[in-house]
Amino acid sequence: MPSRFCGQNEIDHFTCEVLAVMKLVCSDTSKNQVFMFASASFTLLAPFFFIVFSYMRIIITILQIRSVDGRSKAFSTCGSHLTVVTLFYGTAIFMYLRPQSKSSQVQDKFISVFYGVLTPMLNPLIYTLRNQEVKGALRRMAEKKGKL
Repeated sequence: MPSRFCGQNEIDHFTCEVLAVMKLVCSDTSKNQVFMFASASFTLLAPFFFIVFSYMRIIITILQIRSVDGRSKAFSTCGSHLTVVTLFYGTAIFMYLRPQSKSSQVQDKFISVFYGVLTPMLNPLIYTLRNQEVKGALRRMAEKKGKL
């Protein structure tokens, strides 16, 4: 994006986020914003809707499971994945597909922490806590601390 920068060329952000760089540009950025909106629509909305559609089909299949225990286990597995997907895509979609006139630096930083740090950090935690052995070890550790 060939652009002319003016003023203090210091990005007020945690990373070199493209939206933060765009705020430093003095020239007209309307074409760049349209391109970013179009590319974000394609790279964020298409996979998100595909995942949601897939999960709707999975839920329909789960509802056909006769055993309550089997349904519960399947919903539990899907629920944790859907939580991570929603956190990541929800914050990224909010960040890149909202009107840029409605954004603020503080809000942008907060949102980028969600999809750039929090979601990747939660991902292993959520999937690890699904493991029965890990849950058992955590319970035993908590019981030992309670006895001290």
